[in-house]
Amino acid sequence: MKQVISTNKIPVKLWANQIEDEAMKQINNLANLPFAYHHIAIMPDCHSGYGMPIGGVLATEGVVIPNAVGVDIGCGMCAVKTSLKAEQLDKETIKKIFGGSKDYHGGIRSAIPVGFNHHSKKQDESLMPRSLDTPQDYSPICFREHESALKQIGTLGGGNHFIEIQKDTEGCVWIMIHSGSRNLGKQVADHYNKIAIELNEKYFSQVPKNWQLAFLPLNTKEANNYLKEMQYCVDFALASRKLMMNRIIDIFYEVTNTEVLKDSFERTIINIAHNYAVWENHFGKNVIIHRKGATLARQGTIGIIPGSQGSKSYIVKGLGNPESFQSCSHGAGRKMSRTKAIKELNLQEEIKKLDDQGIIHGIETEKDLDEASGAYKNIDEVMENQKDLVEILVELSPIAVIKG
Repeated sequence: MKQVISTNKIPVKLWANQIEDEAMKQINNLANLPFAYHHIAIMPDCHSGYGMPIGGVLATEGVVIPNAVGVDIGCGMCAVKTSLKAEQLDKETIKKIFGGSKDYHGGIRSAIPVGFNHHSKKQDESLMPRSLDTPQDYSPICFREHESALKQIGTLGGGNHFIEIQKDTEGCVWIMIHSGSRNLGKQVADHYNKIAIELNEKYFSQVPKNWQLAFLPLNTKEANNYLKEMQYCVDFALASRKLMMNRIIDIFYEVTNTEVLKDSFERTIINIAHNYAVWENHFGKNVIIHRKGATLARQGTIGIIPGSQGSKSYIVKGLGNPESFQSCSHGAGRKMSRTKAIKELNLQEEIKKLDDQGIIHGIETEKDLDEASGAYKNIDEVMENQKDLVEILVELSPIAVIKG
């Protein structure tokens, strides 16, 4: 832990060296919520978000806050170690695996839509996480969006979502995916945040509206419905990552004619989500833990902390530190906004940085600079700041990346 701030209603415990002004305002708001419990934990990748900063962990008593989870419910990472060696993947092989060009049709770019794109046809119903076995009154948004979600499952999304081919220190190839619940999660988040705002205004909430932290009391139908639909989105996001990983593994096999996995997929996949709310027991009390851009780091939990495009990623094991609510960072974290990155970063310098490492990447124009490595914090510093939260198991270096 780097520092403790004790000037609010409850303390703030930070694992970050520096916090931008807007994020600090949001942290102070969290620490003055009437139902916030024990302390606020801020991870080393912290930066501002809507209402609650990314990289924040908030425990509450009696309420759940949709904006403390965010719109990309269940967003997370998955990773698989393959039986391939890095020397088996020359640039031509990777281009075939990626596909989507005039020279190489098919491949990942054809099998997995990115950005705002969805599948043109509905995917098989069996790929969905589970049937909506509750009455429509309890899952109104998931029922409404179900047909659309059948075209969204197995798609990457945009922003900082990615598919990355990596290698560990022994030269073994890994596949890593960062993706979320697509429009399904956004619809659920927006629906319940709007309800929370209306309820808070109706009952004269003490929480200022401009904090963007409208809440749902846990003893209400609205809160119960949100928790059910939120969990469905978490399950959907995992099912989507699994589908993408299965299809990527199939493509690897088709191109390399090599068995990519020695063990069954279900046994080898590592998965960790970083946008959700859940009941947990901390400091002797059952509370709702909101992790927004933060991942579970319970004792022995295997997790994933990716760097930025062009920097290392890590497979980690949680140390179960109670002071962080058994949490850690979800990545490197932004050090500048997308707009600022496009405006201030040098395109040629960012391209050279990746080219010099031999990384196959997608930075071609100024608009791509929002996801350049220069827009992110130094992953080495981030990992150093949370060495009391996680133990590094595997160090991964990028070989090639597809950005959403």
